Amino acid sequence: MNKLKERFMKGIFFVAACASILAVALICLFLFVNGIPAMGEIGIFKFLAGRTWKPVDIPPSYGILPMILGSIYVTAGATVIGVPIGLLTAVFMARYCPDQLYRVLKPAINLLAGIPSIVYGFFGLVVIVPFIRDTFGGTGQSMLTASLLLGIMILPTIIGVTESAIRAVPRHYYEGGLALGASHERSVFFIELPAAKSGIMAAVVLGIGRAIGETMAVIMVAGNQPRMPKGILKGVRTLTANIVLEMGYAADLHREALIATGVVLFVFILIINLLLSLLKRRAR
Repeated sequence: MNKLKERFMKGIFFVAACASILAVALICLFLFVNGIPAMGEIGIFKFLAGRTWKPVDIPPSYGILPMILGSIYVTAGATVIGVPIGLLTAVFMARYCPDQLYRVLKPAINLLAGIPSIVYGFFGLVVIVPFIRDTFGGTGQSMLTASLLLGIMILPTIIGVTESAIRAVPRHYYEGGLALGASHERSVFFIELPAAKSGIMAAVVLGIGRAIGETMAVIMVAGNQPRMPKGILKGVRTLTANIVLEMGYAADLHREALIATGVVLFVFILIINLLLSLLKRRAR
């Protein structure tokens, strides 16, 4: 009877794993079958390096370089803002936070992870946009605003994964550091954090993936001008925003070009994960 149950559960797990793999394969198939021909028709160089996106002109222009740079700049800004704050917060929660404060702080961070993107967008539109406009000038809907908002949005992911990675480090690493004369801070930052490096890198990659794939919040605060980025106080349009804003009325080559934009975004995510794998191998 027990063997029968084990075989049954093994079959369930196998089916679930196959379903996940099939879902990823179907998404890849849809993107590449519909996107690659559009790149070939437009021209790969014109598509990736073109500086003009005017699909309704005659003749139309389908250059996504402004959106590629916009996505990279906004994601990099969010990473610079969110990663240090998230990392230090995770260290505080894992090794410094009093129990009474932890019981309040942990649910608050979990709640932060559950807030819908549109709510973040409203917060950015009502709070961050006026603050940037009054402090630095301009319209407020800019690359800087989008980076600040995304930096806040990726905090729960980075904090949660990093804290789990730090807590997973065997306790005797820390105790060994103390026994050798290291202070509490040195044991945490120079022994436990390097030991949790793999989990921390995974947290950063997940945060970057969240930032580069975010759409609704970015649409509300980034300005959405399909032009080359000209400064952190100027508006930009990301790859995801470009797809959402125009897919509703796109047709023929225009629609296929938007799907090809999704292919480029998908390749970015693959490159990020590949870099993580390479870093893990070098660390070993």
